[in-house]
Amino acid sequence: MFPQSPSLGALDLAEGLRLAMRRVYLWMAIGLFVTAGVALTVVSSEPLLRLVLLNRAVFFGLLIGELVVVLALSALMNRMSPAMAALVFFFYAALNGATMSVIFLVYTSSSIAFSFFATGAMFAAMSIVGYTTKTDLSKFGSLLMMGLLGLIIASVVNLFFASSLLYWIISYVGIALFVGLTAYDTQWIKNATVHAITAGDTQLEGRVGVMGALRLYLDFINLFLMILRVAGGRRR
Repeated sequence: MFPQSPSLGALDLAEGLRLAMRRVYLWMAIGLFVTAGVALTVVSSEPLLRLVLLNRAVFFGLLIGELVVVLALSALMNRMSPAMAALVFFFYAALNGATMSVIFLVYTSSSIAFSFFATGAMFAAMSIVGYTTKTDLSKFGSLLMMGLLGLIIASVVNLFFASSLLYWIISYVGIALFVGLTAYDTQWIKNATVHAITAGDTQLEGRVGVMGALRLYLDFINLFLMILRVAGGRRR
């Protein structure tokens, strides 16, 4: 935990932290809403559906665009104003919605709804754990990052081998990994926000808020996709 400035009272710090965390979850929720809205728009429009999902160049272009945007946002965050960073985040959420529209063609609506609510429950529980625990989760950061890298590599490898065993291993390990990342990222946001508030740096506080919203958004989306892989019923 970052040290508290003697000029800032405990009540002021607690209130500032509460408001900042509320903004983080609000931005994350808006990002999810944008993603869902774009996905439903694409899947409900035959011209858009053909353009996005049946045109490989467009679909993979969107995937590459997502990667470029999220890397740029992470690398240039300190040079952006909080408002600009938020706009880039919402743009990324829109791109992600376009590519995620494919799940509506693969899975039934009931399984998507079930997976979403299951994800929401697990995410909320682990976010509460990350916010309230006295255990320093930063010591697990390198382990979680190594696990994430391993998961990405295994997923790419399985694109070529199409192993059903590896598919299920990736899915269950992915659920455990993103559950852990949710708690870890929540604690990181809390600590970084406290540091920004005690330093009196409103720009830093805003940037931490956007980056926190992005990290939690990615945790939620990936946890949802992993749960959908395990519990989702595919269309016949």
